[in-house]
Order: sequence, then C-alpha cells, then structure tokens
Amino acid sequence: MAKRFFLIVLDSFGVGELPDAYKWHDEGSNTLGAIRNHPNFDCPNLTQMGLFNIDGVGGGVPNPTASYAKMSELSMGKDTTIGHWEIAGLVSPEPLPTYPEGFPDEIIREFEKRTGRKVVCNKPYSGTEVIKDYGREHMETGALICYTSADSVFQIAAHEDIVPIKTLYEYCEIARELLVGKHGVGRVIARPFNGEYPFTRTANRHDFSLAPPADTILNLLQRAGYDTISVGKIYDIFAGSGVSESNRTTSNAHGMQVTKEMQGRDFSGLCFVNLVDFDMKYGHRNDVPGYAAAATEFDRFLPSFINDMRDDDVLLITADHGCDPATPSTDHSREYTPMLIYGKHIKSGVNLGVRRCFADIGATVLDYFGVDGENTSGQSFLGLVRK
Repeated sequence: MAKRFFLIVLDSFGVGELPDAYKWHDEGSNTLGAIRNHPNFDCPNLTQMGLFNIDGVGGGVPNPTASYAKMSELSMGKDTTIGHWEIAGLVSPEPLPTYPEGFPDEIIREFEKRTGRKVVCNKPYSGTEVIKDYGREHMETGALICYTSADSVFQIAAHEDIVPIKTLYEYCEIARELLVGKHGVGRVIARPFNGEYPFTRTANRHDFSLAPPADTILNLLQRAGYDTISVGKIYDIFAGSGVSESNRTTSNAHGMQVTKEMQGRDFSGLCFVNLVDFDMKYGHRNDVPGYAAAATEFDRFLPSFINDMRDDDVLLITADHGCDPATPSTDHSREYTPMLIYGKHIKSGVNLGVRRCFADIGATVLDYFGVDGENTSGQSFLGLVRK
C-alpha cells in the first residue's frame, strides 16, 4: 500500500515565547495563550490529540490520542520562509535582510525604471492601513504602493482596476530579479486590492520566494520517486523547488477542502499544506476573535480527516512561527510551535518534550519514507513514536 504523510502547517500558531524572543522584542508573546480563553475557541479534537499536553502549555488531558512535542526554532528569524525551510530540513544561521528604514534608493530607482511606474510609501506598514493611506494616490497616479514589515519582504499593493493581476505579478518578478545577494529578501508579495475607499484586499495575493539555498526534504523525496504535493502557498515558499504538484488555495476553508480531496486520491509521498488565514487574516490584524474562530474551524475539520486516514497514513500538525494577535505588534512573534503526530501505526500519548529545531519534523518525514537526509538538518523522532 502507498505511504502518505500529511504535513499541515497552521501558519503562525505559536505556543509561547522562545528563550531568545527578547532579540526580536517579542517577550511575552503566546499566540495560543491569546486565543484559548476566547468564547470563539472550541477545539475538543486538538485538545484530545494533546495540544494542551505540550510542555509549558498547560491544561492537558489524560490519554491524548496523538504524540506531541514543543518545537524550537534554530534559524535566525521568525518569518514564513525561514520557518518552512527549517521544517523542511534547512536551518538558516543568518537572518534574511529586513528594511526598517525602507529599501535603498538604488533598488527603488531601478524598480521604477523597469516597471515604468513611480513608487510610493517604501517603509514598514500594515497591509490594511497602507491601502487606506496610499490607495487614493495610487488610483490617481498609478504609482505602485511598495512597503515592507518586520519580516524580510518586499510587498507591492495595487488596485486590480489600475494594474491587472497579470501585470502586478510581472512587476513582482522584476522585483524578485532585483532583490538578490545582500538584498535577497525572503519573499516578494503581490498584494492586490479592489473596490472603493477604504478598499479591500483580494484573494489574488501571490508570493515570489527566494529559492532555498540547498536541497530540502521536497527535493530528496522527489528524487527518490515520491510525490510532493503542495496545498496553499507551499509552492511559493519553496519557489517550486522539489514540488511535483501545486494546489493554490484562497482561504483556510479552501485549503482544508483541497487537503480532504487529496486524502481521497491515490498517491505515495508527502502532502505539504499551509493554512494561511491564521497569520494573514487574524494574527497580523490583531484579531483575537477571528483567530480563535479559525482554530475552531480547523478543529471541526479533524474528525472527518482522521476517520478517513488509511492504515499507512500519518498526520502531523505544526506551525512555522507565532503571530500573537493580543500584543500591540502586528508582526510575527518568535515562539515555540506545536507538533502533533497521529496515525494508526503511531503511538498515542508520547511526550517528545522540547525539540531542538523544526528540522526534526523534516527528518521524521524522510525517515518514514526511508530516504537519506543527506545534508539536511534535524533528528528523526519516528523511532520514538512508531508502533
């Protein structure tokens, strides 16, 4: 029978500050702690799997159905790109470049020259606020709204009536070509919006990521003949490297729907899923009720998925960083992440403690398929949980 591994990343679902959180001014951040007592949070399935049994989280249950761990991030960052790369076996000892004062003049001037459009803003900004503050100027002049955040990103916002989606993506590709070497930001992000003032961001966001600097588990699995299926923005995060099939999604609900469809298919390999709404719609907008409701929505998805798992299927749920919606900051937070692993041949209730790095997940995936990790990082915990 084909072996299948479903790796689901709840984007930004942190479970408490890392010891070095002070370096990022993230002391006290705890994404799960911010939502767990909200009335919208109702997650009996995650609870029974062992989410609250994880070290330091508190409120666990007797006899959890999954095995569990608290994952430490070893890479020097707290963004989506670095977090996913580490999950997939690449530890980044150096942070990707950030631009708290905006991008240098030579980058902006060359970008303007190559796109034929002026740039406005060029500083860190909230994605919803930037279109309120610069949207009218963009509508009147056609200038591109370029901005960044605390993360390693170059974001381009444009109204779909002024800049067609295809053209906006072409502008992002130009920016991606320019932002290499010392200016190699993790992601260039298209941020289209529409409607009348104060405008609404659309679902046509697209990320243009820096290619991973070395092989990840996706490349190794693919070379070994396994399927590597992306759901959500996984394809974008890895710049397509090692991905055999990409399935784009527009929301958490759509991502869960596509994941369930993948479960009904015959394949042999990894289905790597990112559910982005936790981060994009709720964490960055400091929306505690929305974040709590999104957790509940995912919890409702689990019974059907678990019920339909085949004998050799493995489900692993984790996150890539935090984004505490209850702090004044709207940026990502440097946090531990949860890890829940479940399957018919996976032991229940094993506490794997605090793991050294996210890459232990990637090592476990490779171990499951019998693929050599080669130069990837991480230590498999499969032997500790396999029946």
